[in-house]
Amino acid sequence: QVQLVESGGGLVQPGGSLRLSCAASGSIFSINVMGWYRQAPGKQRELVARITSDGSTDCADSVKGRFTIARDNAKNTVFLQMNSLKPEDTAVYYCYSNLRWLAVLPPRDYWGQGTQVTISS
Repeated sequence: QVQLVESGGGLVQPGGSLRLSCAASGSIFSINVMGWYRQAPGKQRELVARITSDGSTDCADSVKGRFTIARDNAKNTVFLQMNSLKPEDTAVYYCYSNLRWLAVLPPRDYWGQGTQVTISS
């Protein structure tokens, strides 16, 4: 079975930085997309950033210029470098991947359990 394991969340002051990591483990045939979503209290889950297998990236307007997504295809790992953090970045961050764990099966979405990011002084 496939698992997405996140790490790197925590509490930082406004203006600080955090780096999230997410590793996909298990028997994986191919990964199309890896990325991060977040959900703040009382709000819907929203896309933060995602990266395809060929390195194309997409991110929310609210994080452009502050967050950077990167991927290590050899290790099935995605990273989110978050700089200039703001209180409104506070949320649970979920790792996401669209992948195929068997060649004969269609790709499907997988989610991590989430990691809390809190920006507060």
